[in-house]
Amino acid sequence: MAMDYEGFKKSVYDLTKIDLNAYKEKQMKRRIDTLIAKNNIVGYDDYVKAIQKDKELFEGFVNYLTINVSEFYRNPEQWEILDKDVFPGLIKAYGKNLKIWSAACSTGDEPYSLVMALSKHLPLSNIKIIATDIDKQVIAKAKVGLYNEKSISAVPRDLKEKYFTKIGMSYQISQEIKNRVEFRQHNLLKEQYLSDCHMIVCRNVLIYFTEEAKQMIYKKFNDSLCSRGLLFIGSTEQIMNYKELNFDRYKSFFYQKSN
Repeated sequence: MAMDYEGFKKSVYDLTKIDLNAYKEKQMKRRIDTLIAKNNIVGYDDYVKAIQKDKELFEGFVNYLTINVSEFYRNPEQWEILDKDVFPGLIKAYGKNLKIWSAACSTGDEPYSLVMALSKHLPLSNIKIIATDIDKQVIAKAKVGLYNEKSISAVPRDLKEKYFTKIGMSYQISQEIKNRVEFRQHNLLKEQYLSDCHMIVCRNVLIYFTEEAKQMIYKKFNDSLCSRGLLFIGSTEQIMNYKELNFDRYKSFFYQKSN
């Protein structure tokens, strides 16, 4: 009997520990069906066999599955709030050694943006961002730190000149910025979260998850924050029941742990 999508989800979990039940089914199934067709494979059975045997196909599948859309200083008006309000407030409350977690960091655009933005307030030697993603391929790309012109278009000119080197058609981020980010592989749905964070940044990722998975992640983020720590989410997201989850609204897209 041919494998159906339910069977496929189980096989994927066994292979990758990625739980497809946590993603909006219609959207994810369409993406996967498109990928299978693109590889000229018919049916879930044959595709599972193919990714079990072919390392490159397997890594391509994981990369495709984890939605990687990222850019530096995405939604610049929110980075202005970080610069003028959030960072000064965090430094005043907690001192110079802030613990900041960039969750689902994709290709590194966000954590590197955080380092550059913080560098206006603190010496680089005081800055450390922990950046995590489920996809080891995007982490590898992040560590290389090579970006196209579109990715860095919103970076303030002074920071672009200071921290990027043009290489052909691409831009390489400087080693001194790279040194301030620690990349780790991490599954938000399965693995233990960091603790005592002053700020967690997780933007435009949870829109792909089911409501149940979102609630679980927001609750775990709250547990991960120190007292009065901040969660920074994406411009496509909002937490309707933030009070139930022990958050106060701090600013648009910023939520503060209630105690």
